[in-house]
Amino acid sequence: MIQELQLYNTLTRKKEVFAPLNAPHVGMYVCGPTVYNDVHLGNCRTFISFDLIFRYLSHSGYKVRYVRNITDAGHLEGDRDEGDDKFAKRAKLEQLEPMEIVQKYTLGFHDVMRMFNTLPPSIEPTATGHIIEQIEMVKAILANGYAYEIDGTVYFDVEKYSQKYNYTILTNRKLEELLENTRELSGQNDKKGRLDFALWIKAKPETLMQWQSPWGMGFPGWHIECSAMSAKYLGNEFDIHGGGMDLAATHHTNEIAQSEACSSHQPAKYWMHTNMLTVNGTRMSKSAGNGFLPQELFTGNHPLLRKGYSPMTVKFFMLQAHYRSTLDFSNDALDASEKGFRRLMNAVALLPKLTASAEGNIAIAPIREKCVNAMNDDFNSPVAIAELFEAARIINTIYDGSAKITAAELEELKTLMNDFVFDIFGLKDEESSNTDMNEVLEMIIALRKEAKENKDYATSDSIRIGLQNIGIQLKDSKEGTTWSKI
Repeated sequence: MIQELQLYNTLTRKKEVFAPLNAPHVGMYVCGPTVYNDVHLGNCRTFISFDLIFRYLSHSGYKVRYVRNITDAGHLEGDRDEGDDKFAKRAKLEQLEPMEIVQKYTLGFHDVMRMFNTLPPSIEPTATGHIIEQIEMVKAILANGYAYEIDGTVYFDVEKYSQKYNYTILTNRKLEELLENTRELSGQNDKKGRLDFALWIKAKPETLMQWQSPWGMGFPGWHIECSAMSAKYLGNEFDIHGGGMDLAATHHTNEIAQSEACSSHQPAKYWMHTNMLTVNGTRMSKSAGNGFLPQELFTGNHPLLRKGYSPMTVKFFMLQAHYRSTLDFSNDALDASEKGFRRLMNAVALLPKLTASAEGNIAIAPIREKCVNAMNDDFNSPVAIAELFEAARIINTIYDGSAKITAAELEELKTLMNDFVFDIFGLKDEESSNTDMNEVLEMIIALRKEAKENKDYATSDSIRIGLQNIGIQLKDSKEGTTWSKI
């Protein structure tokens, strides 16, 4: 029996049946990258996870408006309005204009997302393209009494807000504990409260990215950007808000506060967060020296990597872990995923070569049901993938002639693999995309076949062994010869 779709809601800390506000329409907002540097692997995991969710909801018949922003202004080095502007600092380092930095790393981000075969969002708004909306939102929060202005900077009044609303509703932490653990920062003594944060920041004379506002020249705070853009494209209330778990404590907590202070509404019904990455059991970070960029992972150009791994291998590796689970990178784990991915793709490649029988003893419906129920259980991709490996085993037994399948079941098998491998998981066969290699190998296989027909077994064996030595394995059956990478 097919179960209802359930997802884990960080807001309530439990799984809930998914009930969109305006079914079949679904509004989903995911915090996108801050494009001052190359996109890191943690970001990639988040975007691959929400690509899976986007694909599955769409496949399930929902009409999804997926909004993922680009942060191209206003993000200071610290989450609490301290430090230098990330874009200005990077621009100075590379001797470029800030918007050149934005363009460079936005294009790089899109390139990496294409390599991972993720779908583009429905809308990809930029912070700099929505300055007016952010100013209007700040004005509304001020008018409602939840913010104050000091010398051109507008701060959100957390204590005033907390008199009516629960500031820590997302993290379930106690406000008193937050206050105790939050130190005063030098240069921010003009704030009324330690937890207060900037909605609009007064620009210094040398600030390159600044805009006119009712409070003078300045730029938006990081948190107000997402609140304004999500409200513009999805309304004051929408279905899903997503991001990495590192955003929950500050960025998403402040988003909820801003939205409620502006419109008296919680912005999202469901809050979803992806878990962090580790390397050999230690949290991945640049400071620890164990963080690597996607391109380093693809090329193997990193001291912690034995070799490079293809984008689809890395994506498959990520999908083999639940999005809420810690994902640990190691050479052994990546090697195992590489073999598993090849095994799955080799089975898919055999599908067109299978022949149906008048009678069969294979039923595909139970496998589909298990795949669907796994995805309906908070998008449990590793369980669904395990079922796809069972389907791959069935494909191999049919191809070997040790099992039979009817035409109807064969069509269902083909549909199952297409739906989950390609449409839902967004994988692609990197081998089949290399047309030249396919053509060369088919020619070599034909030469070997000719040698066998002429009883020239020495040449036949020489071809097979030679290919095996360079990582290509031939598999003979009554249907013909196929090849796969070892």
